[in-house]
Amino acid sequence: MIRQSTYLCRSYVEKLFRPAKRLTSRFPEAFNICKDFRIPKEKMVEIVSRLIKDIELGLAKATNPEAKVKCFISYVQDLPTGEERGKYLGLDLGGTNFRCLLINLKEGLEFESKVKRYVISHTMMQGPGRNLFHFIAECLAEFCKEHEIDKTQIPLGFTFSFPVQQVGINKGILTTWTKGFQCDDVVGKDVVELLQKAIDRRGDIRVKVVAILNDTTGTLVSCARAHKDCRIGLIVGTGVNACYMEKTTNAEMFEDYKTSKKPFMVINTELGAFGDDGALDFIRTSYDKAIDLNTVNPEKQTFEKCTSGPIIGLY
Repeated sequence: MIRQSTYLCRSYVEKLFRPAKRLTSRFPEAFNICKDFRIPKEKMVEIVSRLIKDIELGLAKATNPEAKVKCFISYVQDLPTGEERGKYLGLDLGGTNFRCLLINLKEGLEFESKVKRYVISHTMMQGPGRNLFHFIAECLAEFCKEHEIDKTQIPLGFTFSFPVQQVGINKGILTTWTKGFQCDDVVGKDVVELLQKAIDRRGDIRVKVVAILNDTTGTLVSCARAHKDCRIGLIVGTGVNACYMEKTTNAEMFEDYKTSKKPFMVINTELGAFGDDGALDFIRTSYDKAIDLNTVNPEKQTFEKCTSGPIIGLY
């Protein structure tokens, strides 16, 4: 399925990078400064080719351990039908802010949502993992009490937008922190278990974490409820990542990839790590390299550092 998109990518590249001769003549100094950021068509096509190769390495069981684009299994094999009903909690953690959400799915495609945002301090982003999950549970309890659902048993979907190797729909092992987080004693642990324990320690809300997913997967699932042909989820914000619907038979890291009766699997590519092996060195600028050296995780998340919101703001 990945290779089928190559033609569309190349066509887009051709349109996107047509010469802007008029602007070049009017602002020669600016264009001289920015010339390193202008990637010619042939190099864009090469980037597409290298990305496809890296995705295929991530999908294959034999090459996944060394792959930089990990292509994690999401365990999401079905997209919404539009018939879903009821109230659900959501918790979205993916940057310096996180959100608590109460969603009420109604008839047709109607829904109601109540959202509250909370700020995570830099100190907490760098501190003990236990403190982070204690704070999240505290904010979640406040949100539940505010909306009078603290005595109600209610399921929660946990959007955790960091590289996680899922081993079930409600179990995910953090492989590495990104986006400036460096909390101790979380990498290598099941983040669903850490969150559930923090909730249970409080004892004042009846919330059960029933699923973990990446924000790209959440974006795809949400959009597919209204747009039945949606098959790709893309996030460009604090970080950069994408997911897509792949044939289950190609998702070799899924233990039942040969026998599953469901034809598709949502793949969380972890696209931000594309280029960590040097695959993007041929187009990286001196600015990209200087910024990378001053991050908390140099030589990691290469593509993300070339494209995400906070990094672009540093140029």
